[in-house]
This record gives sequence, C-alpha cells and structure tokens, in this order.
Amino acid sequence: MFSKRIIPCLDCDLALPQGRVVKGIEFRQVRYAGIPWELAKKYYDDGADEIVFLDITASHERRGTMVEVIERTSENVFVPLTVGGGIGSVEDARKVFNAGADKVAINTSAIKNPRLINEVAKYFGSQACVVAIDAKRRYITSTKEAKGKIIVETPEGQCWYECSIYGGRTFTGVDAIKWAEEVERRGAGEILLTSMDRDGTTDGYDIPLTRTVGERINLPVIASGGCGGMEHIYEVLKETKATAALAASIFHYNVFKISDVKKYLVKKRIQKKK
Repeated sequence: MFSKRIIPCLDCDLALPQGRVVKGIEFRQVRYAGIPWELAKKYYDDGADEIVFLDITASHERRGTMVEVIERTSENVFVPLTVGGGIGSVEDARKVFNAGADKVAINTSAIKNPRLINEVAKYFGSQACVVAIDAKRRYITSTKEAKGKIIVETPEGQCWYECSIYGGRTFTGVDAIKWAEEVERRGAGEILLTSMDRDGTTDGYDIPLTRTVGERINLPVIASGGCGGMEHIYEVLKETKATAALAASIFHYNVFKISDVKKYLVKKRIQKKK
C-alpha cells in the first residue's frame, strides 16, 4: 500500500510580529493561529510527514519570502519543508533552500513566467519544484463560456476552474486543469492543488477538481482546501489519486491531532501502520 502523506499548512503573514500564522475562509476573513516555528515543532512531534509554509502576502506586496522563519524552524524540525510565496527567480529559491527548505512552491511567478518552472526543476531537481495552483469554480451558463475550457461535472453543475494569483486577489483566465498539464510538461515534481471555493470552509475537499487533475497528469497531487475532519481526508485520498492531504484549521485549533488522523487512516486501510 502506498503511504499517503498528511501535511499541515502554515499560512504566514510576515507583516505581523514573528511572522504569525493565520487562517482565512475562501482566502479572506483571516484569524490568528500561532507562531510558525512553534506550530511546526508541534506538528513534527505529532508525526507530520511534511510541512508547508506559505507567505500569503509576499507576491502581493512584491517582497521576498520567509528565510528567517525557515532557519528557525529547521533547527528543530526534521521533516521535509516546502516554502512558497514571493519566489520569483532561481536565486529566490536558492535562498530558501540555503535556509533549510527541501522544496519550493511557486504560483504567481510561474503563471507570469512559466519558464521559471523549467529553471527551478533544472537547477534543483524536479522533486524540489512544487507548483501551487489556486483554483476557483466558474459555472457554465452558455456554450460560449465553455469554449476552450476543460469542463468538469460537479453536483452543483458544470464548471471550469480558473487560476488565481497574488494570494487569490487576481484572476488570470487560465484554465487550472490545462495549467496542471503544462506544469507537468515543464518538469515540476508535484502540484499543490487548492480549491478556493472550499478553503477554510471545513466542508470537505473539492473532489471533482482533485479527481480530474489526478486523472489527467502523472505528478503527485497534494489536495488542499476545505478539510473539516478526518472523514474528509479519508474521502479525498480514497476517491481521487491525491497522494497527500493538506490541512490547516483542524490542526491549528486543536480539532484533531495529526496522530489521530493517521490512526484513523490505518483503521480505514488508507495508511500503512508504522
């Protein structure tokens, strides 16, 4: 049985003291959750397989990413660390790798300059190049809207998914599923796939989105957005080809522990017993 990963996500706002971790709903309505290196150590001790850090305002504010936060975290945390936000060049990536990161996640810069994916994969290896895709449902109301789009059937109706950049502030017109296919061709090693519609809602992952992307590419896919309980993690790992489930709220606010989730997945025969 392939081991599925459980990944806590730390959305960091570096404009706040100590780069405070925050959590929003549909990329808005933000509330505080803690100090990043303290939360990361807590999750490491509880059995996290990896930890994702996202500087949620770096691209919007046109500044660099969280080198100091990663340096402090890597002193006491020894699982793979993925860092995203504000990485716009190979040199930006090099800085976070030197600080202790194992992977970089690129979104805004990748859409604006797709060759960045090729460059990061070439210099640091595909396994270190994660492309984050923040996708928003756009429901189809006419044949014209459907032209050139990959249409997905959902319980709510037919839709396509649009990529956003700058932390969800700007929409691009780019079809998220077509973009995932291009990302694979350019040499990325993994996709962090976030449903903007489900983000922070605790209503469960967007199964149609995650399933469709997983069926059209051969890269590992991290499912993100909407986790409200262990059953949601079980559902997305069982019903799609996602190789990992990312969650924030349920861990930040002590609804469940990572160790509880792993025991549950072992019982449901999704996870190996260690």
